Amino acid sequence: MFVLTVDQRRSRRTADRVDAALARLEQLAGTPGVRPPVRTFERTAGDEFQGVLDDAPSVVAVVLDLVRQGAWHVGIGAGPVDEPLPRSTRAAHGTAFTLARAAVDAAKRSPDHVAVRGVREDVARDADGVLGLLAAAVARRSGPAWEAVDLVSGGLTVSEAAAKLEVSRQAVGQRLAAGLWPQERAARPAAARLLDEAGRG
Repeated sequence: MFVLTVDQRRSRRTADRVDAALARLEQLAGTPGVRPPVRTFERTAGDEFQGVLDDAPSVVAVVLDLVRQGAWHVGIGAGPVDEPLPRSTRAAHGTAFTLARAAVDAAKRSPDHVAVRGVREDVARDADGVLGLLAAAVARRSGPAWEAVDLVSGGLTVSEAAAKLEVSRQAVGQRLAAGLWPQERAARPAAARLLDEAGRG
């Protein structure tokens, strides 16, 4: 199981963004490649929120979407939770919750604002490294690159994306390359596999 603990960056100097983030994550759940969470993301305290997921590829997708927003420290705890899970995330407990707390504290010291902690510490370190690289690529992606990535990842071909953006196929290819989209797509399965292994003690 995976617990995500997410804390707003620079919260004392910026408006509260938790409600907007929760609404965005609700829309993201159930889209291609993203399973709905086992327990819905909800505010836990102040400008922090948590959710419980059971699908590693979905965790990767959610984390990278949060990174894209540029406003969050994201901690991922991989491990067991106390069952049966209560209906509210706030009332739940277990190893993954403890690990997620340690992870979000580590994320606050990370240049990429993402950290992983798991019951298998060695694998969790590897997952942390791969997700950190993915987060760095996503955080630095330009607006034009995001336009191309959103269209192609949404199912359009490069030619269809070019037509929609009214640019050449070559221009779309250049935007995808500059945004490191081929590398992200290739690395996502590795990140998900490492997260899965990190939670298996």
